[in-house]
Amino acid sequence: MKKLLATLSLTVLLAACATAPQLAPPASIQAPAPIVGNTGKFMSPYTEDGTVARWVEKGRHAAAGANIGGFVGAQAGAKLAENIPFVGGLIGQKVGAEMGRAVALNMVGGEAFIKETSDLSFNSVEDLAVYMYAKNSTHKDYAQVLELTQKIYPDLAQAYYPAIVRASAGKR
Repeated sequence: MKKLLATLSLTVLLAACATAPQLAPPASIQAPAPIVGNTGKFMSPYTEDGTVARWVEKGRHAAAGANIGGFVGAQAGAKLAENIPFVGGLIGQKVGAEMGRAVALNMVGGEAFIKETSDLSFNSVEDLAVYMYAKNSTHKDYAQVLELTQKIYPDLAQAYYPAIVRASAGKR
């Protein structure tokens, strides 16, 4: 019986791996054209020449202190939400995301500084995600830059993978 379950589990796992969406290599994805300048809704963390924007550098230098502050804030929020079942969890999640974004914005110098130090922008997080993957994912600090950018634009965290899967399939 154990052998049968193990075989069945392995078969399901292999089938799931075989049917998982395949991401195309970054260089083979058609990157959306960025808006040159900062008039879009979402600022690129990379500049036109492929280096990180000044707001990203500022955020990276402040990250250690913010991580500690974020942990303390999350613990305090969780304690407060304990007193309100279900709805408290949903409210706490929303408040936590907004507080996290506020902390991240403060860490990088604020929205005005982000705009001031960005030379590429996008009107959708999906375009930002695909562009970053196609053009910048080989950058040595990509994972850290992506994480910081997702803190600034929380919708990017949910949109990132699906947008790249669509782009890998040639869809947008």
